Amino acid sequence: MPYLFKDREAAGRDLAIALERYRGPATLVLGLPRGGVITAGEVARVLGAELNVIVTRKIGALGNPEYAIGAVAEGGEVVLNDQEINAYGIPRSYIDQEINRQKEEIKRRVELYRAGKPLPDMTDRPVIVVDDGVATGYTMLAALRAVRQKGATPVVMATPVIPLSTLDHLQYDCDNAVVLAAPEPFYAVGLFYEDFEQVSDQDVLKVLRSSRAVRAA
Repeated sequence: MPYLFKDREAAGRDLAIALERYRGPATLVLGLPRGGVITAGEVARVLGAELNVIVTRKIGALGNPEYAIGAVAEGGEVVLNDQEINAYGIPRSYIDQEINRQKEEIKRRVELYRAGKPLPDMTDRPVIVVDDGVATGYTMLAALRAVRQKGATPVVMATPVIPLSTLDHLQYDCDNAVVLAAPEPFYAVGLFYEDFEQVSDQDVLKVLRSSRAVRAA
């Protein structure tokens, strides 16, 4: 399978070209941690937009934590795959426990990434929610709904790569979906990148601080 993108930064620059209509400081670009913030940083830089982070956490399946059966966003927005939860008989006690655990991790990351500060005002403002790739789509869905509740308009989903089936599902929760590729079969986001190294909290902080410094200047 040929690589579609060199790395997250290159994918962000390509994505920014497709988002040209949203150029300007009124636009808010929100990256999903961790890797999505790297891509979002390039989108915001090229568009001259404000960059920030929206923290979401997936809810993993019982016995298979890497497989998402839902997600939580800061502010408390929760989305669940009720069909699979019911099909596999996953107890509600486990779901509630995972929701609470992920909310605690969200608090930690909000404190780390934004010093505990709330998200910027989004009322009647274009907001682009960016991830470096979307698989099941639950963390993106939770973020889109959280942004919508805060009054953003339009709400834009942007990602370099996403399965077509997930794209079909998510497009109802945004005003515009901007993607560069929707390949089938999909398998995993990292397969479409030449360099898909793990992103640390320090990498996220570096991008956020650099963007703030540019805007302040």
